[in-house]
Amino acid sequence: MDIAQLIQTIAIYALPVLFAITVHEAAHGYAARHFGDNTAWKMGRVTLNPIPHIDPMGTILMPLLLYFATSGAFLFGYAKPVPVRFGNLRYPKRDMVWVALAGPAANLAMALIWGALFYVLHAAGVTEIFFLKMCQGGVTVNVVMFAFNLFPLPPLDGGRIVVGLLPLKQAMAFSRIEPYGFFIVLALVVTGLVNSLWMQPVRDLTLTLIGFVLSPLVALSH
Repeated sequence: MDIAQLIQTIAIYALPVLFAITVHEAAHGYAARHFGDNTAWKMGRVTLNPIPHIDPMGTILMPLLLYFATSGAFLFGYAKPVPVRFGNLRYPKRDMVWVALAGPAANLAMALIWGALFYVLHAAGVTEIFFLKMCQGGVTVNVVMFAFNLFPLPPLDGGRIVVGLLPLKQAMAFSRIEPYGFFIVLALVVTGLVNSLWMQPVRDLTLTLIGFVLSPLVALSH
């Protein structure tokens, strides 16, 4: 493992990852507050300060260990989930969908912002590779978080969305998966099924959408 390359990779991705995690979790808390649940707000989790959202194991230690162990081929991590008491929402079943969607929507918005910044820097004549790679990293990180969190299995956001959309009886049955969901998802990630059946198609579609939205800036940067 090239230590210099590792340090450079961490330097490029540190800021995009912190922003991606922080805004994703804060968006959940803000949406929950908007729809009637102040739990995250009272706990100080509706904030752009990354520290309350960082899980020492899931956000720092696990990704670093996996990076070293697989030479960067496999990464997995998680942030400290924002607490939401769905029973406090004005219309719990419906509002659950909007609260769950808020996080991935924030990542999609940030991917667009990083992509726009990349083309603006190009248009301004900035050639510093570090900043350009950071912008590309910002797009990559947020698109991956957007796609992964929409995977339709609780406790991921996609699973919560499915629970909110299903009829009550089926929703209750599906939600019983949640205590085991993390381990199921981890197993699917390790076997590559999540990547081939879900991540890659959703990621490609999302990048195509981002390219279409930013196409006027692409023309400007040339």
